[in-house]
Amino acid sequence: QRVAIARALVHRPELVVADEPTGNLDSAASAAIVELLGELRREEHTTLVIATHEPSVAAAAGRVVSLHDGRVVGDTR
Repeated sequence: QRVAIARALVHRPELVVADEPTGNLDSAASAAIVELLGELRREEHTTLVIATHEPSVAAAAGRVVSLHDGRVVGDTR
């Protein structure tokens, strides 16, 4: 998982779409990935679109769009 994330970020893309980027990681590695993505967003002005079920990952986002059965049920900033 970490290697895939590193490969995706090495060229400093303008947009990163990540599906459960911390799904198979322990809590320490998950926190490091969330911090890395946050730094990328702040320093490189990268747009991140992250699908997650992890509340801690969603809490780090500037905007959270919640879906239920394919429909938007919440949109918070």
